[in-house]
Amino acid sequence: MARDTGTSVRSLVIYSVFVRNHTPEGTFRAVIPDLPRIHALGTDVVWLMPIHPVGEKDRKGTMGSPYANRDYRTVDPAYGTMGDFRALVDAIHAEGMRCMIDVVYNHTSPDSVLFDEHPEFFFRKPNGRPGNRVGDWSDIIDLDYGVPALWDYQIETLCRWARIVDGFRCDVASLVPVEFWKRARAEVAKVRPGCLWLAETVHRSFGAACRTAGMACARDSEAFEAFDIEYEYDVQEAFERYLKGEIPLSCYLDLLDFQENLYPQNYDKLRFLENHDTARIASRVTREADLRNHTAMLYFRKGTTLVYAGQEAACPHSPSLFDRDTVSWDTKTDLSDLMRRMADIKHGMLDADDAIFVRADDENDIAVLRREHDGRRKVGVFSLKSRAAEVEVPLPDGAYENLIDGSAVAVRGGRLACDGTPVVVTLGARGQSPCLTGGVR
Repeated sequence: MARDTGTSVRSLVIYSVFVRNHTPEGTFRAVIPDLPRIHALGTDVVWLMPIHPVGEKDRKGTMGSPYANRDYRTVDPAYGTMGDFRALVDAIHAEGMRCMIDVVYNHTSPDSVLFDEHPEFFFRKPNGRPGNRVGDWSDIIDLDYGVPALWDYQIETLCRWARIVDGFRCDVASLVPVEFWKRARAEVAKVRPGCLWLAETVHRSFGAACRTAGMACARDSEAFEAFDIEYEYDVQEAFERYLKGEIPLSCYLDLLDFQENLYPQNYDKLRFLENHDTARIASRVTREADLRNHTAMLYFRKGTTLVYAGQEAACPHSPSLFDRDTVSWDTKTDLSDLMRRMADIKHGMLDADDAIFVRADDENDIAVLRREHDGRRKVGVFSLKSRAAEVEVPLPDGAYENLIDGSAVAVRGGRLACDGTPVVVTLGARGQSPCLTGGVR
C-alpha cells in the first residue's frame, strides 16, 4: 500500500456517474439536481467517468468511447464549459461529498492534442506508426512512458485538475509504470493533500496475457505502492464463475480470505457488483430477493463500496460507452432504502480496521461473514439464492436484532434460522450484545 494510506478509505461509498448517459440532457449541470438523491444513498465520493473531449478518428459507435481521450486539459463541450464543470464540482462539495475524475493515462485517441504536439510521446509499432498493444482497443494509441518528458506533462496535468477535484480513478493503471504513479502521487500531494487514488488494476488472466506478450503489467501487490484503493479484479473471475454455477460459493469466498492474508495490513479493495465494463448485476441475478442479499453483502464486505449509476434501480441494461444511451430509471425494483441502511451500517457500525472471516454453506449458497476489531463482533448472513436454512454462526445463543430491518433473529445451538433475507447482527466488546437476551454464559 501507499504508506500514507489510512484504513478509513475502506468506509467510503463511491457512486459512479457517466455524464453523457446519466440524464437525457447529458450535461454537467443536468447532474446537479440529482446530487441530493445520490448523497442520500450514503455516498461519500462521486466518481465522474472521463470528462474530456472524445476523439473522432477511429471512434467506436456514434459518439465514441470516453476512454479515447482527445485532450487531457479541457472538458468535453458536449457536457458544457469549464465553468459548468466547476459548478458541478462545487455542488458535489456543497452536498458534503468529494469528487473524483477519471484519468486515462495509458493511451489517447489517435487525433489527440498530445499526439499533435508531442508525437515523440507515443508507442510505435515495428513499422514506425503509432499504435496500441491491445488489439481490440482500435480507437486509441498507446503512450510511451520511456520518454521522461511525458512524465512531466502528465504530472503537470494532474496537478492542474487536483486544484479542482479531490481524487483520481486511474484507468488500466497496471499498464502505466508504478514509479510514475508514485512520483505523481507525491507531486499532487503538494497541491491536494489527501488526494484519493483509485487504480483500475486488471483481471489475473489479462495481466498474465500482457506479460506473456512482453508488455509491462504491474501486479496488484506492486500497484499498491502508489494507490489507496485497487479494483478487485483479482477475484472477479471467480465471482463470475460462481454466478454461472461453475464453482461453489466457498471457492469464491476463499479468495476473499486469501486477499486478507496476502496484502499489506492497510490494503483496500474496491468492492462492486457491477461497473461500466461489466454486465449489470440485475441482468445476472434476476430475482429481487437474491439481489437484495448480494447488495447487502457488498456493503458488509471489507473495502470501499462502489455503486454504478442505475444499480440502485436494478437496471438490467448496461449503458453503451459508444452512443447516447440514457440510464432508464423507471424500473420495478428500488434498492435505495436497502443501500441507505447498509451505508449507515457501514459508516456507523463496521470498523475500518476489522479483520474479516468468511465461511460458506455451499448446499444453500449462504455466506456467513464475521468482522471483528477490539472485541466487537459483527456477523452478516447472506442467502445469495434466498433459501431458508439453518446455518452455523459465530454467535452465542440468544435473541438478536437484525440491524437491516429491525426484525428479531434467534441463535440456538450455535445456529441461526435464516429465512432467506439478509441479516446483520453485532456483539459488544465483552461478549454481550446490546441485542442479546437470555442466560448467555
